[in-house]
Amino acid sequence: MSNHNVQDVLTQRECTAMRGIAILAIVLHNYCHFAHKIVQENEYQYLQLNNDRLWQELTHPDALLPVHLLSYFGHYGVPVFLFLSGLGLVVKYERSQELRSQEIRSQEIRSQEPGAWRFLRYHYLKLLRMLFVGFSIFVMVDVLTPGRFPFHWDNVVAQLLMYINVLPRPDKIIWPGIYWFFGLMLQLYIVYRLFLYRQRSLYVVLLIAVCWLLQALCQPDGETLNRLRYNFIGGMLPFGMGILAARSWWKVEGRRWKVEGGRWKEYSILLFPLSIALVSTMCLSFQSWLWIPAVIVVGTIALVKILPEAVLRVFVWFGSISAAMFVAHPIARKLMIIVAWKQDVYDGLMLYLIVTIALSWAVKQILDRIPMPRL
Repeated sequence: MSNHNVQDVLTQRECTAMRGIAILAIVLHNYCHFAHKIVQENEYQYLQLNNDRLWQELTHPDALLPVHLLSYFGHYGVPVFLFLSGLGLVVKYERSQELRSQEIRSQEIRSQEPGAWRFLRYHYLKLLRMLFVGFSIFVMVDVLTPGRFPFHWDNVVAQLLMYINVLPRPDKIIWPGIYWFFGLMLQLYIVYRLFLYRQRSLYVVLLIAVCWLLQALCQPDGETLNRLRYNFIGGMLPFGMGILAARSWWKVEGRRWKVEGGRWKEYSILLFPLSIALVSTMCLSFQSWLWIPAVIVVGTIALVKILPEAVLRVFVWFGSISAAMFVAHPIARKLMIIVAWKQDVYDGLMLYLIVTIALSWAVKQILDRIPMPRL
């Protein structure tokens, strides 16, 4: 393979920057949409009222317009994480085999691969390691601050075992609501290992199509769609894109992952504004709204390609602490949201970010001292 027709698609550093962009979007969204009289997002259901309110704010903008936009669009950081998770699983568990295939026979490789139980146990414990730390601190803060949530033992067990997403009305029993992501990720690990691992990419495409169809047939504002989108069916599109990207784009050349004929840097300057335009248009129709995560992923890849180096470094840093930030920011929100309610949204947002970063550092220190599970 010659070097002239080969170009990096995503470096590890760019993937980390994508995590940084995604976690900042999620962190800001989860504060902004709790502020009073702010436009709400269409994340689990498609509500025309939210679109009407967004259009009203866009046509009659005021000082809170950035807060409205973060509230409405910020949750799209989640598909970026799902894309990177799918991509990372293939690189770790499938592409590593190709690197060794020239030295080790296929049957010997298979004998060294983790079985389904070991794989799922390892990834569950990795998630639990983060969830347990964050949930424990959050419960203590929640008990000591106004607006205590009525936790029930069965829901706490379901949260820690990460099956709470499949229970009825998950949006009413998962608290903090952000931790629904742990149950979603466990489901996607199960789907990947049992049905997609080292299988033909056609199966990934078919599963994406089935998950899309199940959502497309739902009432846009109905409870059925709400429950589906709290589970793997709602996240299969970006997760599957990550799997397909790792399998289809990347080729082995030494120890570097490359794509043939890739010209991302040249196209990104057009792809990023095009993605913004598409997302702005697609959110106005239920059927096109279901495909927005795909555009978000492409737009984020384009963004990291065109960012100035100084800005990219900032996002890389946030990406390096993204796991701790995800765990810590619900705690900071519970402490600081009262500033937005009683004083000023921007004052509260600034203090919330400061507290989130500080808590993320503290949580990272705790996580670093908890042994990682062994595969």
